[in-house]
Amino acid sequence: MLPQLPPPTLITTSDQLQRLVADLQQAGRLALDTESNSMYAYHYQVCLIQISTDEQDYIIDSVALRELASLGDLVQREDMEVTMHAAENDVLLLHKDFGWTFGKLFDTLWGARILGWQRPGLASILNEKFGVTLDKKMQRTDWGKRPLTPRQLDYARFDTHFLLSLRDRIEGELRTAGRWQEAQEVFEELRRIRWQGKKPPTFWRLNGVRDLAPHQQAVLKALFEWREQRASQRDLPPYRIMRNETLVALAQHLPANERDFMRTPGVPRRFPSHLARKLTGIIRRAQREKPPVYPARQQTSPRPDEATMTRYEALRRWRTRKAEQRGVETDVVMTNNTLMAIARAHPRSREELAALGVLGPWRLEAYGEDLLRAMKE
Repeated sequence: MLPQLPPPTLITTSDQLQRLVADLQQAGRLALDTESNSMYAYHYQVCLIQISTDEQDYIIDSVALRELASLGDLVQREDMEVTMHAAENDVLLLHKDFGWTFGKLFDTLWGARILGWQRPGLASILNEKFGVTLDKKMQRTDWGKRPLTPRQLDYARFDTHFLLSLRDRIEGELRTAGRWQEAQEVFEELRRIRWQGKKPPTFWRLNGVRDLAPHQQAVLKALFEWREQRASQRDLPPYRIMRNETLVALAQHLPANERDFMRTPGVPRRFPSHLARKLTGIIRRAQREKPPVYPARQQTSPRPDEATMTRYEALRRWRTRKAEQRGVETDVVMTNNTLMAIARAHPRSREELAALGVLGPWRLEAYGEDLLRAMKE
């Protein structure tokens, strides 16, 4: 059940945005979430930005209003704390679309995980802590489609409506448990996340590609490139053009004409005839192309030697024990990448461990001696 609340304030114009920024400055803190259309567009974008204060819920229509610099200036201030749940993806997308960075973050997901909450997902927390059950059907809604319905707006606002109350509850428990500084270190790492761009998609990632003969791989490559180009032109996710399994089936069967093409497993019954003819031509030409060569792996660091792997496994065993003692998942204690960096460097002292720069002050103080002892043993 969703509680009956006044409708959120919808922001679609620059004047409304400026009034919102003024209200937020007075509030001093805010909760934030985003919705994107990644399931429905090739060139996906942030479509909604939900914001809540202790008094009011707002929803910014970022399809209609793309100039959000004044709000970006506000959230990058160190005296404006922004609370999110599972902040990483939102931080990335807001940096990609608008260049935003954040001055001060609180992530309720990470706070809950540090405390060892067994069901830290937002839907579970809202149900258990606030008696709110979200409409699961709305999770697959197309947030890029306009106009927005009252049902969509009502659903979206609950991603932030309770976050500040949840944030305060989690802060109290973190401080009581002596985990406040640990959480602050994680929040600082999240704050530094930046969008670096995505690697271009490649057909080598498709299931079954390594089982194909070289000339079939050439066909799959050509079909994959056609799909990417068409998806980009029509701004649709690639699976809406043709599914991966169908691409691989076409490369396996190599249909020579339109009739054979339509009989290939996975090809829809109503697939357009003109596209079937076009793709049959692509398949025919691709078989005469030089087979693609599997790309060489780019190794940023050499393969770990036996001594490094021995240290790494010792560190993993230590981490497993520590996580069990605390009742948290292992990556809350430390990530695999951090453990490998330590195992490679093999620091012999606290100073050498600190010089690696992979541990923040809290983890260095809490775990430094344990890490050195685990490698020595």
